[in-house]
Amino acid sequence: MARALHKPVPGGVAVIALGNAAVPPQAYFGADRAMVVKDSDGQWVAVVGIDLKTPAGTQHLRVQGPDGPAKLAFQVGTKNYESQHIKLKNQRHVDPDPKQLQRFEREYKAQIAAYSRFREEGPTTVVLDKPVEGRLSSRFGLRRFFNGEERNPHSGLDFAVPAGTPIKAPSDGIVTIVADYFFNGKTIFIDHGQGLVTMYCHLSEFNVQEGQQVSRGQVIGKVGATGRATGPHLHWNVSLNNARVDPAIFIHAFEP
Repeated sequence: MARALHKPVPGGVAVIALGNAAVPPQAYFGADRAMVVKDSDGQWVAVVGIDLKTPAGTQHLRVQGPDGPAKLAFQVGTKNYESQHIKLKNQRHVDPDPKQLQRFEREYKAQIAAYSRFREEGPTTVVLDKPVEGRLSSRFGLRRFFNGEERNPHSGLDFAVPAGTPIKAPSDGIVTIVADYFFNGKTIFIDHGQGLVTMYCHLSEFNVQEGQQVSRGQVIGKVGATGRATGPHLHWNVSLNNARVDPAIFIHAFEP
């Protein structure tokens, strides 16, 4: 099942076979620990998130197994992402003032800590449910321009759904962040295990608390338009070994 995620492009996922040792090896991509799970054929595989900034070409996975350290090469292909231009009424959501910038920097550190977390317990599944049913209004990886100024690429999927739509956990996990952020608005993070983390932004209300265990299909909050949003929608992103990757891969909606 894990091999179905293999989309080795910037913003994608590489699934790398690691053999069938009695105990799982440990794998690292760059400085970050990578997920290792047993696939349906009984083989251990590394499920590696590839950051959008990763160049195409040969990359290496460091592996520590029963036979000692090894370095496995894999290829990253190319993918072109389109541009998106967004007009915001509040210019401060493009150029924050110094106080707002300090707030954002504090919030950013908290989010990076949540993304970087690695819990030994593996996810109950690597194939996720959609958190909401609705039209995809913005895809992952878009080069984004706010009021004509380029900012970071789009790090998730946007679902255009009405305010108040229930948001459901796509898999079992532990809630690590419930907060109201400057750009993201009301936000939830869920740790699904072994570096698989999902984030939900612009909510109108929360239905969970930090530290709470959630089950697949459980309502965690409701769609809103808080933070930097032009209207009600859910921004959903998926992070794997601290790399933001295309959530469409995990719901079988990836577009090459």
